[in-house]
Amino acid sequence: MATVFFAYRDSPQRRAALAAPRGAPERYLLFGLDQLAERGWETSHDLERPGAPPAWARASGAALKSSLEWAGGYGGDFATILASLGRANRADVIISTVDTVGIPLMLLARAGRVRPPFVYVAIGLPERLARLRSERIRRLYARALGAAAAVVAYSEFEAEEVRRWLAARACETEVVFVPFGVDQVAFAPSEEPPALDVVSIGADPHRDVELLFAVAAERPARSFCLITTAGRARTVGGGQPPNVTVETDVAFETMRRRLGEARVVALPVRENSYSGATTVLLQAMASAKPVVVSRTRAIASGYGLVDGRNCRLVEPGAASAFGRALDEALQDDAQARVMGAEARRTVEDGLTWSRYVDRIESVLRAAS
Repeated sequence: MATVFFAYRDSPQRRAALAAPRGAPERYLLFGLDQLAERGWETSHDLERPGAPPAWARASGAALKSSLEWAGGYGGDFATILASLGRANRADVIISTVDTVGIPLMLLARAGRVRPPFVYVAIGLPERLARLRSERIRRLYARALGAAAAVVAYSEFEAEEVRRWLAARACETEVVFVPFGVDQVAFAPSEEPPALDVVSIGADPHRDVELLFAVAAERPARSFCLITTAGRARTVGGGQPPNVTVETDVAFETMRRRLGEARVVALPVRENSYSGATTVLLQAMASAKPVVVSRTRAIASGYGLVDGRNCRLVEPGAASAFGRALDEALQDDAQARVMGAEARRTVEDGLTWSRYVDRIESVLRAAS
């Protein structure tokens, strides 16, 4: 029986997903842990400890992070990885699910502290590599990342950027594009009539909340609902129009219900290499909702998106065009239903959670 160790970023949402019963839709935040266990893998992870890492791990992690940043590098959550090295080293293969733990993992592997092969999942890695402040640190990170059995990216563009960065430093590690997926059973068309005109969901720093507010302000007769975190809401400041309701830190089931209540889902995103509001985009498509989304490089290819057929794609930052696309979807219910149905078919044809796990499992088997 093969064993896989998952390195997760510690967060309240991840802890809640781990505490949820098997089969709960929010357990997608575990990146296939349950499905791999069902397929015969023995699984473990770095959040099995109920509380914070022990004091020695926090102190050592803080020292390592501080030293790296002083030298011009980018740190991460060393404490969580240090506290779970024993379990990690007993696995046949390790998968780091986000850069916050992936960077510490690859640097500790470079130092000889991590023995099994590891798969590095990149989510915004090019932006982090661009912040490295010296050639010496860039070489260190290239050698550490180059020791990975594979690098996975959920964006074709990000995969190519990482490939190019590694090749420029004579590293030939395999970089694999794996489209993200969605549970098409948990997110399915709703039979309830829409209660909200426009719903937008997301908290990552690239979400263009200011554009959403500007579009909403020009349509005072339309109802808008933004679901985000309290921390992200604080970064927006003022400017919230009276027709926009902001809900923060809601339960997963509430988020799913709001998605079902939407006539149209709006996902404005600033240009970047990895985020196209991908998770919510797929959830909305699986729910057969018409979606207006920014055409960032992260989703411009690899997800089968076709403007006017299974979604509306608008250039990032183009508020007027975004508003027009929203108006068209809101004013033509018949066309919106056709677009939503085509979105659902796109998910069913290749972007289901099972297909995502198939692809991740293939990478893990090749690495172990």
